[in-house]
Amino acid sequence: MLGSPHPEWNVRSSEVSMMSKREVTVIGLGPMGRAMANAFLDKGYRVTVWNRTASKADELVAAGAERAATVQDALAAGELVVLSLTDYDAMYAILEPAAGALAGRVLVNLGSDTPERAREAARWAARHGARFLTGGVQASPPQIGQPGASTFYSGPEEVFEAHREALEVLTETNYRGADPGLAALYYQATVGIFWTTVLGWLQALALADAHGVSAGELLPSASSVLAGMPDFMGFYTQRIDAGDFAGDIEKLAMGVASVDHVVQTAKDAGVDTTLPAALLEVFRRGAAAGHADDSATRLVEILKKPAV
Repeated sequence: MLGSPHPEWNVRSSEVSMMSKREVTVIGLGPMGRAMANAFLDKGYRVTVWNRTASKADELVAAGAERAATVQDALAAGELVVLSLTDYDAMYAILEPAAGALAGRVLVNLGSDTPERAREAARWAARHGARFLTGGVQASPPQIGQPGASTFYSGPEEVFEAHREALEVLTETNYRGADPGLAALYYQATVGIFWTTVLGWLQALALADAHGVSAGELLPSASSVLAGMPDFMGFYTQRIDAGDFAGDIEKLAMGVASVDHVVQTAKDAGVDTTLPAALLEVFRRGAAAGHADDSATRLVEILKKPAV
């Protein structure tokens, strides 16, 4: 590219300026890592890639990325290092042998793990002279580089701000604070909502099928329930934050009876009752704790402690 300090690179954008500030290393080339590397290439970044199975980089190299021969080489290629790995165990397995090359690097770990493991990783990185950002990607690989997707980030704000432009190549950014564990917290909390909702939907489909009702026939009713959830949560969130669990609109005792009917309906249909039975157990624990006349939102206090 004319004027580029690295003309040997096959850059796919005419927007490149100050190339030395537009460098990124991507370690981990599963579907998400490959999507991220491609997004950076599309925006004219100089991209270095490394993967344990080197052949996974072939298409990226053909598109203009540089394949690092070793992890050390990948780390040496630039300051910003994006990690797209399964979990933090994978990060340690790959980076520990190359720890001597971490000084001066910014590690952005976009793999899934727990808040406490993210905090431990930030301390580990600091001991090796690296700075650390945690990320929680709320997108699938096809959504990377497209409008509307978002990623939680946490860690030192000045580090995040210094690399915000590069990170926004991937998705919109949602910075949650200096604590490295916060991005993981927000991510796991929302993933929990997602999978619990999906399982509730699948439970409903199993029940419907037992009565000869197809998924397509149930969809409008299921969608209507989900469409009302933001209003439901918005109303009760203010009360929960204020510690107000008044049973003036609905009562936990009503919820116990309602969920019990769901369990009995599943039994009668001969479908699995594991999920609704677990719900019923939590509702009954709340009632047994003396909250039968409170709102069912009082169960948040029950869920703050492990079941005995």
